[in-house]
Amino acid sequence: MKSLLLLPALTVISSLAAGPAMAQPANQTTKVCPVVTSRDIESQFSRFSAAWATLDPGVVTGLFTAEPVLLATVSNTPRTTPASVRDYFVSFLKNKPVGKIDSSTIEIDCNTASRVGTWTVTLTDPATGKARDVRARYSFIYRFEGNDWKIDHLHSSAMPEPTSAGQ
Repeated sequence: MKSLLLLPALTVISSLAAGPAMAQPANQTTKVCPVVTSRDIESQFSRFSAAWATLDPGVVTGLFTAEPVLLATVSNTPRTTPASVRDYFVSFLKNKPVGKIDSSTIEIDCNTASRVGTWTVTLTDPATGKARDVRARYSFIYRFEGNDWKIDHLHSSAMPEPTSAGQ
């Protein structure tokens, strides 16, 4: 008899315990991921290079998210606002940078994508006109923001060991 009375009580308790875990808020929306391919992420570097070619810091800064992180090769200062990213490019673009991807690995998630590898950036000294190559490692982290892929995080650091042109 006790077991007959215990069964309904256990059923009620188990349904109350499971209820909140299974319930979903009425205002919950389904996450929609943009359609993107590795080729689309590769093309982001073309946009970046074209922006560099304008020599306009505003154009380059426009490629970054509203809350960017820029850890640049030739600056010790982390840039974490659009204004500080722009400030970096005001000086950097005077060197007429031209970048070339040497190696690349791409990973894509729902609203983010990364491209990491090595690159060579050619800088031209504005005073002498002499060009020099800076070989570096890079990480571009892109975020889909405002219906567009933007640079959320860019880190570039010069190679720590001497490199030859073939490496």
